[in-house]
Amino acid sequence: MRAVDTNVLVRLVTRDDLRQTNAAEAFVKSGAWISHLVLVETVWVLDAVYGISHDRLARMVEMILEHENLTIQDSDTVAAALSAYRERPALGFSDCLILEVARKAGHMPLATFDKGLSKLEGAEKI
Repeated sequence: MRAVDTNVLVRLVTRDDLRQTNAAEAFVKSGAWISHLVLVETVWVLDAVYGISHDRLARMVEMILEHENLTIQDSDTVAAALSAYRERPALGFSDCLILEVARKAGHMPLATFDKGLSKLEGAEKI
């Protein structure tokens, strides 16, 4: 399966450049894979550059998870991270995904200096 970069996923979500959006849609029509890194970068761009709210970011990640032509790396892990992200608006999506990737790999607890992240099950403030 072919993969997409962050800028392609951003175009699919924001639809802010018609030419690039059309090219991105044509590329993913036959299926495309999204890595955790691309997803995290996309959420960061949507937050930092586009100023999209926490709730809307969560809905966008959910839409990507449910998209018929997109396959996300370890989608079950991403879904668990999305659940934690929705429950804790002060946390970044990347923090939630880091914790869930560590959990899936069986490397717990996740050591952190982040007070907010440390409140999630499996994370430990050191």
